[in-house]
Amino acid sequence: MAGWKLEAAYSGLAKDFGSLDAVFALQGDPITRDPISEVIRVEREGVRYYVKRYKSAGKGFRRYIGRTRVRTESRNLKRFAKWDIPTSKVVASGLERNNGAFVRGALVTQELPNTQDLAAMANAQDPRLKQGGWVRQVSEQIATLTRRMHDNNFTHNDLKWRNVLVDSQGKVFLIDCPTGGFWWGVFLRYRIIKDLACLDKVAKYTLSRTQRLRFYMQYSGHQRLDMRDKKNIGQILKFFEGRE
Repeated sequence: MAGWKLEAAYSGLAKDFGSLDAVFALQGDPITRDPISEVIRVEREGVRYYVKRYKSAGKGFRRYIGRTRVRTESRNLKRFAKWDIPTSKVVASGLERNNGAFVRGALVTQELPNTQDLAAMANAQDPRLKQGGWVRQVSEQIATLTRRMHDNNFTHNDLKWRNVLVDSQGKVFLIDCPTGGFWWGVFLRYRIIKDLACLDKVAKYTLSRTQRLRFYMQYSGHQRLDMRDKKNIGQILKFFEGRE
């Protein structure tokens, strides 16, 4: 049994994205590959699209129970759009099961033009990361979008610099969220610290202490640090100790 949806705005691309069979038959530029999925890029009428194809949901009972990554990522990107968090547009998505077991699935998104992820910028020592005004503008957007996400009891769970895109005008987009979800209480707090620690993992090697502190202040909305803020910062700094 297959469930597949091509978004109405992209009905003209039914030949390429109208079914799972069509999507799995596509040829394109290889981007990434791992044991359970691959990503290729295709271009149609001057517009690029990313096609993420899953051939497995994992081992054992993961094929039968729990949320599939393809369905979760599609829903999360739509949630971001609902919360006014700039992200990739979902073109089509769906999956196929056989006797309840996951067989294959795919997610197609439209490229965000003229964007670059922050991790690539850091690796290339992009000069914009040395421009105080540019860093402040981008930092404030990331802080606002992250707080908006957390205020909805939702955490990204992989909020690394590679999943933060910036376009040529300095606009920020959050992407690639197949493991994000809703949390409450102490579990939400732990996941929030993890999101913030993921962002700081590269920031501590790239930005100044003042810029990193300013980001936290932008995120918290506070003019001065209180005891809770100091506790949060301590947990953020220690989160990945011994794991890098």
